[in-house]
Amino acid sequence: MTEQRTILRRRQLTALAAGVVAALTLGTVSAVSAHGAPTDDTADTAGTAITAENSPIGFGAGTTGGGNASATTVTTLAAFKSAVASDSAKVVKVSGLISLSGQVDIGSNTTVLGVGSSSGFTGGGLRLKEKTNVVIRNLNISKPVAPADAITVQKSTKVWIDHNTLSADRDHDKDYYDGLLDINHASDNVTVSWNKFADHFKGSLVGHSDNNASEDTGHLKVTYSHNWFSNVYSRIPSLRFGTGHFYDNYVQGAETAVHPRMGAQMLVENNVFRDTKVAVTTNRDSDVDGYAVLRGNDLGGAATEISQVGSFTNPPYSYTAEPASSVVSTVTGQAGAGKI
Repeated sequence: MTEQRTILRRRQLTALAAGVVAALTLGTVSAVSAHGAPTDDTADTAGTAITAENSPIGFGAGTTGGGNASATTVTTLAAFKSAVASDSAKVVKVSGLISLSGQVDIGSNTTVLGVGSSSGFTGGGLRLKEKTNVVIRNLNISKPVAPADAITVQKSTKVWIDHNTLSADRDHDKDYYDGLLDINHASDNVTVSWNKFADHFKGSLVGHSDNNASEDTGHLKVTYSHNWFSNVYSRIPSLRFGTGHFYDNYVQGAETAVHPRMGAQMLVENNVFRDTKVAVTTNRDSDVDGYAVLRGNDLGGAATEISQVGSFTNPPYSYTAEPASSVVSTVTGQAGAGKI
């Protein structure tokens, strides 16, 4: 493939990588596209124009959050903390921009929904720790001062992060703010869709450490679709050990974007890269390389560093990947808070 080239590495811990791959690729043989299994290198793109969804597509499919529970609207930090604390089914609407320090823990079976186009949080963020079935939509979360991430997903499953605007600035040192979205400690079945990530050094880290194979291997299954990464330096995403599907995203102004490592498998499909130095790399910063499969992307002149071609080619869920030629228009028109 023109998008893939092999870069020799002198240091390769192949035994560990092989073990990780074997664990990660279990269960993918029955994968289908939106209209059946693809018969060639391109996902099925037939049908009408892509629009934002009312339920998650991808590994996070089936996440319902609070479902049809009666909504509670909050305008203060204290009210928000109280409203989201339990694990009972609930919908919590955030009205206005709330300042916070650190992170607020979100209970299971929760939908957190911003009101309008400018509601959310600044200064810190939200954390899901050992929770399940959580939806986070339509929030502006900005300037999460370290050690807080804008959103942290830790030891949690069935999560949908959709139509949020997550941002900081690049006026400070790269470690002044923490990540915009970190998914770690064996979290699983997460969909990240229609978000705007902007003005940050560290975008989205999946798998926090090279030394966490025993916990993370076989988990960290994440789908990223229709996200807009604008002026984000790296980690778009960085994925260790897990399985990632990155399709129909628009990446603008990155140093390094998609980065599977430590045996992680990534399918990188129908994305657009602009003003980006390296669109995909599998062989930086860790002792074990990752794996990548590229198809249908518009690299816009960006380089690729693919030391290992992956085996994850057919995600185990239905989806339709629109062609890269329409991604910029679709994503810039519909991604971020205020677009649902």
